[in-house]
Amino acid sequence: MVFWIASVAGLVVAYLLGATPTGYLAGKWLQGIDLREQGSGSTGATNVLRNLGLGAFVVVLLVDVAKGAAAILFALWFYPWLHTLPALTPPAASDTLTPWAVCLAGLAALVGHSCSIWLGFKGGKSVAAGLGLLLAMAWPVGLGGLAVFGVAVGITRMVSLGSILAALTAIVLICALEQPLAYRLLVIAGGLYVIVRHRANIGRLLAGTEPRLGRSSAS
Repeated sequence: MVFWIASVAGLVVAYLLGATPTGYLAGKWLQGIDLREQGSGSTGATNVLRNLGLGAFVVVLLVDVAKGAAAILFALWFYPWLHTLPALTPPAASDTLTPWAVCLAGLAALVGHSCSIWLGFKGGKSVAAGLGLLLAMAWPVGLGGLAVFGVAVGITRMVSLGSILAALTAIVLICALEQPLAYRLLVIAGGLYVIVRHRANIGRLLAGTEPRLGRSSAS
């Protein structure tokens, strides 16, 4: 029982890492504004760019990527360490559970970013945190998604389209490369989660009204 309680505690830590409200704090500290009441209402890096400028955007983006990576790195350390403690009576063949624990920790971090307990369960769209997860867990997949994102945004100047295409690319790459089943399921679930978080953007893309970078919008 103690082992499973400790395992759940690890997921809580991953969630809290993801839930760190980077964009919200930047808005409060730099301009005294609540990003939930500005632009798209998201606390993600794109809304930071539109309301706080390029410098704040870069810092928030890097921190959000870092907290996603930190959740995976924490899980990769914590769960194997937990299995070495006989006093916690880990289950038989518990080492095989580590990839699944890492998978759950990654999902917890993604949900934390978009549904932060500190922001009334609101937040960003988990794109930057998702990139951090990928870079820490399967860096070729992360770099592939990042490359597609960069090309798509460079051509269309639509961050939402770039994010959706990057999520789809990550799903394709994780299925094509040799990775544990748990990691594949994490990327598939996480990619679909990111896409669902962009459902309003998808509606605007289909209607031809999605804003581009450099234009003011309430997206």
